[in-house]
Amino acid sequence: MRNFEFQNPTKWIFGKGQIEKIKKEIPKYGLRVLVTYGGGSVKRNGVYDDVMTNLNEIGAEIFELGGIEPNPRVSSARAGIEIIKREKIDFILAIGGGSTIDCTKLMAAGAFYDGDAWDIVIGKHYPTTSLPFGTVLTIPATGSEMNSGSVITNWETNEKYGWGTDHTFPKFSICDPTYTFSLPLNQTIYGIVDMMAHVFELYFHHGTNQPLVDRMGEAVLKTVIETAPKLVKHLDCYDCRETIMYCGTIALNGYLRTGIVGDWSTHNIEHAVSAVHDIPHGAGLAILFPNWMKHVMSENVARFKHYAESVFGIDPTGKTDEEVALLGINATREFWNSIGAPSRLADYHIGEADIDLMVEKAMVNGPFGQFKKLNSEDIRAIYVASL
Repeated sequence: MRNFEFQNPTKWIFGKGQIEKIKKEIPKYGLRVLVTYGGGSVKRNGVYDDVMTNLNEIGAEIFELGGIEPNPRVSSARAGIEIIKREKIDFILAIGGGSTIDCTKLMAAGAFYDGDAWDIVIGKHYPTTSLPFGTVLTIPATGSEMNSGSVITNWETNEKYGWGTDHTFPKFSICDPTYTFSLPLNQTIYGIVDMMAHVFELYFHHGTNQPLVDRMGEAVLKTVIETAPKLVKHLDCYDCRETIMYCGTIALNGYLRTGIVGDWSTHNIEHAVSAVHDIPHGAGLAILFPNWMKHVMSENVARFKHYAESVFGIDPTGKTDEEVALLGINATREFWNSIGAPSRLADYHIGEADIDLMVEKAMVNGPFGQFKKLNSEDIRAIYVASL
């Protein structure tokens, strides 16, 4: 196990009816509140009304920024920063999923910076503070409600990068499973894939003596695999929504990365796809991850064999290690197919002619990956296998 430090300052407020806790939490920071959200779903499903009722009860002065996109744009963050500075905002409250929360993190970090917000994303400026913010989660997927990371797209340059600082943890996150009941089937599926992918990025490593963290990751995966088929058939199942919401947060709030170095290659490869084609992030991961697994399996066959046996219960009797490992990878693809996730880039009309540009975007910072260092030919091979 590697040496590590771990701290997560976000207060996780989980369960039905917890929205009223914002009346206790927000006044700690001030009552000039910017509420951020995406499309109209938060107004149709009642979450927006619940938030506004509670903000009005504490006498908050409310400002709003709606319309934050999936694959959130730096342009939306710039608009939010302008409101923050003009109106002297004390606190930001993000209602939504990872896109709204990630964009809000950039607003918070950019509130005290006079330059362009994109400088923060590309590492030209490292914030030393940020405006306090909280979240009301409506889409379990990214874990952004309890971590400091963010992914932002610059649509003008077709760039999409992850970034984060010690200053961009939410102060609190309200996670009420009933707020996910209106989530459509496709977004529910993408969220399930995304949280599993986060576990994969941390699980496939070359570390030693990690039995507990490994088993924690396996437990999240097995719980999602057990719950997801029930949820996609019954979208209003409270117990299913509760379990999936819990798993999504645990997958990427730092618990599963203690003592290891994550890979994150597949996320980088997918970011290049959705930066150019604007496809749903979870859909891209569903297409790409099994092909990354096959491409790198030879780096540590024992690791993939262990995954196949521990997560999918593959019986190794009479099989080579490679055969067991491949069965586990195929089981991953079959599971995602069974819940309705896409499996080919062609599902989004992405073909061979698009590969050069996507490879270029993926390789902008050179070779990457911890499980296996990938170069442009590796990435090209993964894209070709995903067509």
